Amino acid sequence: HWLAMIASVALAAVPAPAAAGEVFGGVFVHGVDTPLTLGGDPENGADVQLGYRANAVGRIFGMPIQPYGFAAVNTSGNTSFAAVGVSTKFGDRVYFRPGIGLAIHTGSTRNFNNPFNRKVEFGSRILFEPEVAIGVRLNPRLTAEASLVHLSHGTLFSGQNPGIDTVGIRLNLQLP
Repeated sequence: HWLAMIASVALAAVPAPAAAGEVFGGVFVHGVDTPLTLGGDPENGADVQLGYRANAVGRIFGMPIQPYGFAAVNTSGNTSFAAVGVSTKFGDRVYFRPGIGLAIHTGSTRNFNNPFNRKVEFGSRILFEPEVAIGVRLNPRLTAEASLVHLSHGTLFSGQNPGIDTVGIRLNLQLP
């Protein structure tokens, strides 16, 4: 089953939590129409997201690079996905977190737009997964983020690239 494969890929790619890190989870609106999706997204519902972000494995321009992995399951039977990537965080009490990763999904891999299809036709099973979040520290171990996650192949696999966006809230719990 695709969902089991996605979950195992995400979990296998995430570093073991022996070095602490943080777990995160949230609820996202699926198929939000933004300028990144080229409009008319036929999918909807909610995504339940659960993941792990490791402690920094290095720095770029003085900012920590944190590997992450997560799975997002759509509650309406639309596209679910799992992603792995890296993010960094600018700030502490209030912060901005950009990230970039790769995702595997359960949606359509067709390369054409069918106006009668009720699914996004991604054109590839593997997609880029850029994301941005704005967060706030609630206590020493807990943060909350408003996040946008985008999935697309950036026209690398075909001229068509509808993509999909999810927008939501997630809580991050720093492990002891």
